[in-house]
Amino acid sequence: MKFISRTSSRKRYKNNPVSGLKDKKILLGVCGSIAAYKSVFLTRLLVKAGAEVRVIMTPSATSFVQPITFATLSKQECLVSYTREDGGQWNNHVELGLWADLLLIAPASAGTLSKMANGHCDNLLLGVYLSARCPVMFAPAMDEDMWRHPSTQANIEKLKAFGHAIIPVGEGELASGLNGPGRMADPEDILSYIDRFFSPPPSVLAGKKILVTAGPTYEHIDPVRFIGNHSSGKMGVAIAEALAAKGADVTLVLGPSNMHPSPALRTIKVVSSAEMYAAAAEHFDSLDIAIFAAAVADYTPVEVAEQKIKKSDETMELRLKKNIDIAASFGNRKQPGQFSVGFALETDNELQHAIDKRKKKAFDLIVLNSLKDEGAGFKHDTNKVTILDADNKQWPFELKSKEDVAKDIVAMIETKLS
Repeated sequence: MKFISRTSSRKRYKNNPVSGLKDKKILLGVCGSIAAYKSVFLTRLLVKAGAEVRVIMTPSATSFVQPITFATLSKQECLVSYTREDGGQWNNHVELGLWADLLLIAPASAGTLSKMANGHCDNLLLGVYLSARCPVMFAPAMDEDMWRHPSTQANIEKLKAFGHAIIPVGEGELASGLNGPGRMADPEDILSYIDRFFSPPPSVLAGKKILVTAGPTYEHIDPVRFIGNHSSGKMGVAIAEALAAKGADVTLVLGPSNMHPSPALRTIKVVSSAEMYAAAAEHFDSLDIAIFAAAVADYTPVEVAEQKIKKSDETMELRLKKNIDIAASFGNRKQPGQFSVGFALETDNELQHAIDKRKKKAFDLIVLNSLKDEGAGFKHDTNKVTILDADNKQWPFELKSKEDVAKDIVAMIETKLS
């Protein structure tokens, strides 16, 4: 196994200083693995980069490295159990989870990956993980067969689905003497990975003025009844959040929803299609990008009763009129340089309907999903989409969390604008 010396790490970073880690609070979780020695050097690199590091070890990890080593390098007490050695205080896992800007598990053993993927909580590190609200990264370390085992790979996929990052394993000589994948990434590579996370390269979307519509609209029949649909707003809000993370200036126009967007977003809450149109119209001409993710009602009652309509006859007729087609209306107003994205939720002849809709509404991209796909559509936490561009080129994606679907959509917009 490659041994990383202080000299090599110093040479490597002398001309490539790490800037994104200054003043960041890093919780480093160390599991029982021969690769724990690498975390000693990783701790030193993190501290030299300006990060505040606190180390939590699993009990088995102390068989490989003594806690005093991490305490000396981090200048913080190294924690192993819920209670202190003097028995007078306890290590509050909730406070630790709230303190961190990043929870990094390195090395992450097969056992800890399994426990975290399935919500087990039998040591301090696992308790902190379940309490953490910050991003979580894993640097796995294990033998080749353990790494390739279907249960390990299933746990890896499950942790990815939670939104966690997996730092790729290296290949080479392993502790067993075998050669193959499973080695924990080298400390310098982990440091670079974290630095890129905290200081990503500027996105083409940075500073762009972007409007996102999301959620349903409710068209009132009387003071207590309305015409609506099952949209939750999850997809649109996820897109708005992903755009904001890229540095975009995002305005979210949100219909009736139980979603709670980040306070960093400029959110305009509306109820009806007319209100959504008015809010969008106020911003459209100054926009760089418009994303129409809302499920807008096509029709609205001709008359809205001022009092609750009482039940009388066996049948009731409700006269409806067409709402303004918000996306089509703004498609006709698009100026050169403006970019628009629409959505098509279909139940039959999906591809052709999406193509027709993209042309009619002058979308540069359209995101197609089908109610026939299990786990896609309204109110799910997942979605399965195909993105089509102006040339009708298709990019199909697998079923993913809506947060990951949002990232795919944003990445496609970046690609087209680049």
